[in-house]
Amino acid sequence: MAGRKSDFTRTRLDDLFSTQEQRDEEKLSKIRDIPLELIDDFPDHPFKVRDDEDMQQLVESIKERGVITPATVRQKEDGRYELISGHRRKRASELAGFDTLRCEVVDLNRDEATILMVESNFQRSQILPSEKAYAYKMRLDAMKRQGFRSDLTSAPVGQKFSVEQIADNSTDSKTQIQRYVRLTNLVPELLEFVDEGRIKMRPAVELSYLDEDSQRDVVDEIDMNDATPSHDQTIRMRKFFDEGKLTTEAIQAIMSEEKPNQKEKIVLRGDRVRQLIPKNIPVSQTEEFVCKALEHYNKFLKQRADRDSR
Repeated sequence: MAGRKSDFTRTRLDDLFSTQEQRDEEKLSKIRDIPLELIDDFPDHPFKVRDDEDMQQLVESIKERGVITPATVRQKEDGRYELISGHRRKRASELAGFDTLRCEVVDLNRDEATILMVESNFQRSQILPSEKAYAYKMRLDAMKRQGFRSDLTSAPVGQKFSVEQIADNSTDSKTQIQRYVRLTNLVPELLEFVDEGRIKMRPAVELSYLDEDSQRDVVDEIDMNDATPSHDQTIRMRKFFDEGKLTTEAIQAIMSEEKPNQKEKIVLRGDRVRQLIPKNIPVSQTEEFVCKALEHYNKFLKQRADRDSR
């Protein structure tokens, strides 16, 4: 995704007749140290800024070398600045005790800034489903306001919908992007279950079509039984809801059913497990790393038991 052109990129006439050195100088003229107190976070910023181990490492790096890559801001009508990319750098600078943040000031309207904000944050190595959900929705809404089509009816030959344009430059398919956007209709508790991996994407999408009261009934059943609904169960809940038959009792009955081939599940909190895993281990290899760690620990326990029995 890195290096691709943004939707708002335009080649200006001046750029055709200027040297790279002149363009570099023009860019440098827009880079300045801006007081943190004048920088506002991007409205409804969908990406979480966590005070975790990674943040502490960033704080130490900024203390030692400063902000190497400038944040990106745009100036607002009231003279303050709106942060487009660099929310973690801003937070780290605050924690490091700095009063200013190195920034590049860009001339973008709100929709262009939204698209850039989403693109820049999608370069992160770890993104929660909830972050993707709201980021995709914000970008689609911005593109719709810019005149891109976002409906699902047939388009003229050669014309693409905004969701298809995003999919062209994303690891997610058009269908998957649409599923992520549906997650924004979930109540916070269910969306948190999705982030934790307790509810998978397709069951979550089915639940997103229920109203808030029905979703909260599902949350209550999950808390009471410590079990999440299967895809089949969520399909039936949605069907009942569409027919006006989804009552609290119906949800309880569906959730109390024993699932086919149901097995006891071990649920591990993602944030707690991840902080114990080296940063060079990608998320896709987490299960393998945990299993190998448990194998080594079991060997250690067996060796200790053998020593104690002597």
